Amino acid sequence: MRFRVLGTLEVRSDGHRVVRLGAAKQRVLLAVLLLHVNRPVHVDRLVDALWPQRPPRTAAVALRTYVSALRQVLGLAGRAEPPLLSTVPSGYEIRLTPADLDLLTFEDLAAQGRRALTAGRPGLASERLRGALGLWRGRPFEDVALDPLLDAERIRLEESKLAAQESWIESRLALGHHDDLLADLGALVAEQPLREHLHAQWMLALYRSGRQAEALRAYRDLRRRLNVDLGIDPSPPLQRLHHQILGGHADLAAPAGTPPVVPRELPRDIASFTGRTAEIAVLDELATPVIGAIDGMAGVGKTTLAVHVAHRLADRYPDGQLFVDLRGFTRGGAPVDPGDALDQLLRSLGVPGDRIPHDPGARAALYRTRLAGRRVLVLLDNVATEAQVRPLLPGSPTCLVLITSRRRLAGLEDVRPLSLDVLPRADALTLFARTAGEQRVSGEAPGLLTEIVELCGRLPLAIRIAAARLRIRPGWTPAHLADRMRDHQHRLGELEVGPLSIAAALDLSYHHLTPGQQDMYRLLGLHPGPDIEPLAAAALVGTTIEHAGRLLDDLVDAHLLQEPAPGRYRFHDLPRAHATATLADEDTDHDRQAALTRLFDHYVQTASAAVESELANLLAVAVHAARHGWPAHALDLSATLHRHLHECARYDDARVLHRTAVHAARTIAALCDLGDDHLTQGRFGPAAEYFERALKMVGGVTA
Repeated sequence: MRFRVLGTLEVRSDGHRVVRLGAAKQRVLLAVLLLHVNRPVHVDRLVDALWPQRPPRTAAVALRTYVSALRQVLGLAGRAEPPLLSTVPSGYEIRLTPADLDLLTFEDLAAQGRRALTAGRPGLASERLRGALGLWRGRPFEDVALDPLLDAERIRLEESKLAAQESWIESRLALGHHDDLLADLGALVAEQPLREHLHAQWMLALYRSGRQAEALRAYRDLRRRLNVDLGIDPSPPLQRLHHQILGGHADLAAPAGTPPVVPRELPRDIASFTGRTAEIAVLDELATPVIGAIDGMAGVGKTTLAVHVAHRLADRYPDGQLFVDLRGFTRGGAPVDPGDALDQLLRSLGVPGDRIPHDPGARAALYRTRLAGRRVLVLLDNVATEAQVRPLLPGSPTCLVLITSRRRLAGLEDVRPLSLDVLPRADALTLFARTAGEQRVSGEAPGLLTEIVELCGRLPLAIRIAAARLRIRPGWTPAHLADRMRDHQHRLGELEVGPLSIAAALDLSYHHLTPGQQDMYRLLGLHPGPDIEPLAAAALVGTTIEHAGRLLDDLVDAHLLQEPAPGRYRFHDLPRAHATATLADEDTDHDRQAALTRLFDHYVQTASAAVESELANLLAVAVHAARHGWPAHALDLSATLHRHLHECARYDDARVLHRTAVHAARTIAALCDLGDDHLTQGRFGPAAEYFERALKMVGGVTA
């Protein structure tokens, strides 16, 4: 639970969901308790705050009801540790830690900053105080109608903010950043025209910036105002500063300036990074202004590649490297709002939190202004949509932007796309060996290790998981690992270690689909063949070919489906396993049987015209139909295959097998002939075995 009061009153749950506080009196009650956080609040004070004009006779009873309801809304009922809303003698108390309340965080950071300033550490002081001031979003409790008697508490908070601002300015002056302070100080002096400490800092900053005359004029203006408004002269310390400025005293000289902090926010590069030579070459050649967008399926290594390349290019961007995880596909949270991302980026670029505009458009304009003319690399990771990332693009031609996303961001202008595929076999083997440890795989048969990485689909995340499981279990051998992974039904369960999980990664992609896209994805897991075209997909889902085509393209754009040739779609092995598992969880037996019946009807009706292009699918359907209770479909397909394959073999026509050898066509025809004989005698199991042998031969000669 997180409470925010330095602006509007806001409460968020642990899952970052905004908690609705209900009636106005419930908000007032919470505000008063938070104003006195970790201190008892007497019943009388609460009653006065809730009913400032004339409390009802039942006020004490009503207050207990409000407190009970507040506990329920906040989920604090029955808690024994902070956050805690408890009953104390004569009143109530809310107990929170700095992790729970922005006010306490502010006070803690401000105190750290003041201590660092006293200890002669202005750099640390500036960092802590900037963090404290960045928590302010407006006036405290600005949307709560508090009793005027509580204004003193609100004024105390605003005075604490002003004191923190003065300490932050002092730390920046100590660092020699007087030029950067002029705009902020000028605005503060206009807001606080009688505050002498601010005027002293303003005068000193002007003097150190070579503007002695303006510093003296600022003193004269303040002296005149004090005389007119209060009938007093400036304080002795301010008078001394005036005399020192008049005489150009050496004590006022600026300390040796330190260069502004340059953001270096890139995550750690992975030491075991492997392969991607061609992709790195493409990204290495990017010349600004350009946006490089890396897309690919979950676990293919988009972020790893982007971070690796960003480190390679960092020297070309001496003004800094910015990194934001936009959480487009992240478990347990919504994608980052562009306005919040801009807030983070502006803070990284040195903008104090209280100087960041509330309006998202103004934030984007300030962000572009800060980057103008600077050579900065911006890495925007885990992007959900074009709309999320567009406000974060610099306007300066001197900056480079790298983007990663599971989706193809086709709607972004001036983007150079790079879609990642799985690793080549040699790189996959190298990655497995580096991650597992060379000593764990030395001496193993190359064929066994090749089988393991193929069972991982040559997907980098899956390879890292499998290798990590081998590395942390000394009793396992590669043969044992391979044996566990051969079980197709449980393979996804084997690809999980610690927080890393292929199933969880694919779940995130799945849950970002529309209901129609989800239906297509799940039902494609039923298809027994190696690939599918839109007509068959339309029959499987029970929709039009136009709608099926759009859904298939959407799944390709989401990198849950592949399109190796125009109009031909197929799964990577791991998404296929995930689609099948999701289908089993979400669809009934009746739904699955109806979908397969539609698909088999389609293949029976089109088999004669489609043998040349659909032989592998027709054989796969014949196997499935023979084994799983579709005898009529199996017989119809068998008859068609028997006739066409014998005809092709008789005339030495191997086109049906994509130009494979004629003897292969004859062998496959003979296998189908044997299968057909068994089918006509009702022996579906043996028939399926012959069809499956034919299917394997087709796969072997067309690979």
